[in-house]
Amino acid sequence: CNPLAYWTLEDTFDYIKKYEIPHHPLHAKGYPSIGDAKDTIPIPEDGSVKFADFSFEGDKTQWLDYASERKGRFVGLANKDGSTKTECGIHVAGAERTWDRDLWETDKSAVKKIETTGAADEAVKAGKPAVMVVYAPWCQFSQNMEEEFEKFAADSDLDVYSFRGDEEREFVQANLNTESFPTVNVIKPDGSVVKYESEVRTVEAFSKFAEETLA
Repeated sequence: CNPLAYWTLEDTFDYIKKYEIPHHPLHAKGYPSIGDAKDTIPIPEDGSVKFADFSFEGDKTQWLDYASERKGRFVGLANKDGSTKTECGIHVAGAERTWDRDLWETDKSAVKKIETTGAADEAVKAGKPAVMVVYAPWCQFSQNMEEEFEKFAADSDLDVYSFRGDEEREFVQANLNTESFPTVNVIKPDGSVVKYESEVRTVEAFSKFAEETLA
């Protein structure tokens, strides 16, 4: 799946050398790894090892020994628990999480939650007109339209559904016109699914599209 997964740092420099690939200019000044400007140092500190003109100068093992990729980063800094700091702070547990709840929560919303691909199929094949949003709870555009879509559902005589698509990407791509989030579809009684193409996400716009599509 990932042909680079088992590359060592030395493999990387070998590849750079073989194909003369542009690389970070600080490698030529003795920096194997680049962190922030104020806490990054050459390894060794005298700059005797460097990678310049596509070849190493000095004892390259000081850069290439196992698990040495982070040498020189965040020197003198420590984490809250006292351990040596090796990361900028982005890669900490939960830092990638940009949301703290699901959207259109069950029992709190006029939008009916669809939990499975089977239930989504049933909604499409039910023979009834409906509207379905395919969303991802971490997506800011999904988050931003939550309130308007909620108002639309409360005012509409149609069944209005939500389906979390980021966990079922192949299904929503194949069946629900979804390449990005959110994607709003009108489901026609014959089972055809028509995508709302506009980025204007208001009650009025949703209502107009649904009315015109189902006319």
